[in-house]
Amino acid sequence: MKIGFDAKRFFHNNTGLGNYSRDLVRILSEHYPENSYFLYNTKPNKQRSSLLNDKNTFEKLPTSFLGKKLKSLWRMFWVKKQIREDKIDIFHGLSGEIPIGLPNNVKSVVTIHDLIFMRYPELYSFFDRKIHFWKFRYAAKKADCVIAISEQTKQDIIKYLKINPEKIKVVYQGCSNVFKENFSSEEKEFVRKKLNLPNEFILNVGTIEERKNALTIVKAIKDLDIKLVLVGRKTKYYQQIESYVQQNGLQDKIIHLKGISQKELAIVYQLATVMVYPSVFEGFGIPIIEALFSKTPVITTNSGVFPEAGGENSIYINPTDEKELQKKIEFLLENTENRKFITEKGFEFAQQFTDEHIAKQWDLIYKNLLKI
Repeated sequence: MKIGFDAKRFFHNNTGLGNYSRDLVRILSEHYPENSYFLYNTKPNKQRSSLLNDKNTFEKLPTSFLGKKLKSLWRMFWVKKQIREDKIDIFHGLSGEIPIGLPNNVKSVVTIHDLIFMRYPELYSFFDRKIHFWKFRYAAKKADCVIAISEQTKQDIIKYLKINPEKIKVVYQGCSNVFKENFSSEEKEFVRKKLNLPNEFILNVGTIEERKNALTIVKAIKDLDIKLVLVGRKTKYYQQIESYVQQNGLQDKIIHLKGISQKELAIVYQLATVMVYPSVFEGFGIPIIEALFSKTPVITTNSGVFPEAGGENSIYINPTDEKELQKKIEFLLENTENRKFITEKGFEFAQQFTDEHIAKQWDLIYKNLLKI
């Protein structure tokens, strides 16, 4: 099979959508090397190009003068000429979009991660909401198969985009292999000292924005003898956290990490005592999976997609109730055996997110489209 991908995020996004894209292409190229994978990229990126292998993954860039100058138009319209020339069998939009007017002999798949812009319109400008809605609805209606990354997202696609449920398949995403590695005591101690981390700490990973609700964690640990490590890009919302920290004299209890490598992040997960993820809404919640593979117990939100990602043995809370969160944190800090049990069961649950399991699902979807 020749499979083409909308690879803008693969090459130019360092977080969620980019990680999903890179991880999926890696999994497929490793488990089904007989296929050819074409990554349609809007502009060169030397750092991301190093992720390609020479055997079955190929970067494809605009070749015309206009394509190089008008990258968005190339991605939306003109890329179909190169797709036709490359004799692609299946084109896969990895982030809710596919080109307009794909050749009739090319089957199409689109992955939709979430419809947060419709659930929480106040977080987006009017213009962004309209553009997102138009692109997502077009892709969902025109694609031969729509992939939701969770049952929660599938229900949102049905509700907001009015797509036939039979056209939608749920395929969970995994996480980078680095989070599945076992690091030595020496490696862990090196990272602990380098980042100046305490022996015990609460961990939260993700962009520090209002929807992800890190301020509730800060409030929950105010009277606890534990520090909080935040890993993620700061947004304007971080000012609320800083204000609360200063008002309550918590400067020594909050550590913000930035610019750390994937390996360092994986070690931080393994060093953490508890991972707390009280997000209000997500399409899936990859940090939960990363924590489960890292054998770190998880406390997360009790509704939406989070029980799908965390399994029955993670601990669930009302994400806006800092008192409930405080009690759950205290419980885990004081009960080593419970932490051990939750960790073991969480790791067992995470096995459904392994590369092998995900690769088989994708191979079946692609082959069914081509009826092979």
